[in-house]
Amino acid sequence: MGKPTGFMEIGRKESGYRPVQERTGDFGEVEQTLNDDDRRAQASRCMDCGIPFCHWACTVCSKIPEWQDALYRGDYGEAYEILSSTNAFPEFTGRICPALCEKSCVLNIHNEPVTIRENELAVVEKAFELGLVQPRVPYIRTGKKIAVIGSGPAGLSAADLLNQQGHNVTVYEADNAIGGLLRYGIPDFKLNKGLIDRRQKILEAEEIEFIVNTKVGVDVSKTELLKKYDAVCIAVGAMKPRDLEVEGRDAKGIYFAMEFLKQQNKVVRGEKVKDAERISAENKNVLVIGGGDTGSDCVGTSIRQKAKSVTQIEIMPKPPRERTENNPWPYWPNTLRTSSSHLEGCERRWSLATKKILTENGKVCGAEVVQVKWDKDSSGCFVMSEVPGTEQVIKAELILLSMGFVSPEHQGLLDALKVEYDARGNVKTATDNGLTNVSKVFACGDANSGASLVVRAIDSGRRTAMQINKFLTSK
Repeated sequence: MGKPTGFMEIGRKESGYRPVQERTGDFGEVEQTLNDDDRRAQASRCMDCGIPFCHWACTVCSKIPEWQDALYRGDYGEAYEILSSTNAFPEFTGRICPALCEKSCVLNIHNEPVTIRENELAVVEKAFELGLVQPRVPYIRTGKKIAVIGSGPAGLSAADLLNQQGHNVTVYEADNAIGGLLRYGIPDFKLNKGLIDRRQKILEAEEIEFIVNTKVGVDVSKTELLKKYDAVCIAVGAMKPRDLEVEGRDAKGIYFAMEFLKQQNKVVRGEKVKDAERISAENKNVLVIGGGDTGSDCVGTSIRQKAKSVTQIEIMPKPPRERTENNPWPYWPNTLRTSSSHLEGCERRWSLATKKILTENGKVCGAEVVQVKWDKDSSGCFVMSEVPGTEQVIKAELILLSMGFVSPEHQGLLDALKVEYDARGNVKTATDNGLTNVSKVFACGDANSGASLVVRAIDSGRRTAMQINKFLTSK
């Protein structure tokens, strides 16, 4: 513990965001950074608790008190070594993780947790600046070949660890650049895509092979895949979106959130999009249906595209601002979350269900919504019902559907491999080792668990990589 009285002498200080008028004019990252002295001061607030609830809450089991102490002492080499021992990509989680660790920090009992996520980002970026992040080429190769299908956080995490264990790893990506959700799902104002390129150079120097613009199951057959590789890791994500089955759904001007976000990310990257295919919010009233993080990303992107107005609706009730009695610390707080995008200008509404889409000449012009309420039935389950007489119309020329994802896409690779699916349509695996019903084929990340957090995908990739290594070395 670097400074026993740090948490009593120093208050929580966040980096904050760039001014709204400045940041909404570009797609640069919105979050600012503190200087080294302030960052070390924030690290000194870590109490090195006897029971580190932050470590308990962190999906990748980050040894938070240890690297906080190293940061406080200014030993960035030690801090990065500890940090990267459980997470290969802290430059990603340090920007986009919801910081489950902070919600479980003991100091969060009075809403003053250590700035763990921001400190994590400071450590990794300082490590890059000092030249501490260098390729680690394995001394010995096992001769075993592994194919990782998908280059999102789960796939990259699995590939990294398998490569370090001495296997020859090839990563396949259907798009024209690696990153998956990191590259094409998360807006640039939250995650600069140059960071993915920076990490890719290191992974390539470590002899991981990346093959892009290749759909496994189409460009590479199932037979060829299973014949060429000693093990296959499926990490294709869960990208099948939940649809809105109402009257008027087929009108022009309605898109899934990922169609909208992916196209904008490609435009920022410099790729050209035909005018006829361009999804633009400019001078339009935008309605975002769905209240999660992806919906928030649609809000921020629409604002940067100069939308006339942005409204986000959610079918669930508005969360409370403070924890309720049945949601105590150190568990995740089911409270109202406000993103940087919401602060930029957005009307948010809750307990609204969409009844039908209104159209004019085949184009969307609005949505009819109704207020709903949630009550418990005799078995204790919540049941939704409409409130009579509360129907109203929300004007919109662009509607973005952000209601979550139901499963990975089955058509193509998964159906060709004939993997089994669970009740939710995800790839079914053995609980102890991530192995599917198909010999030597494993699955990890959202493809296996359903859509979740980037940090959970990274952890899943690591865990599956360890099981693949055990599977190969046992032979």
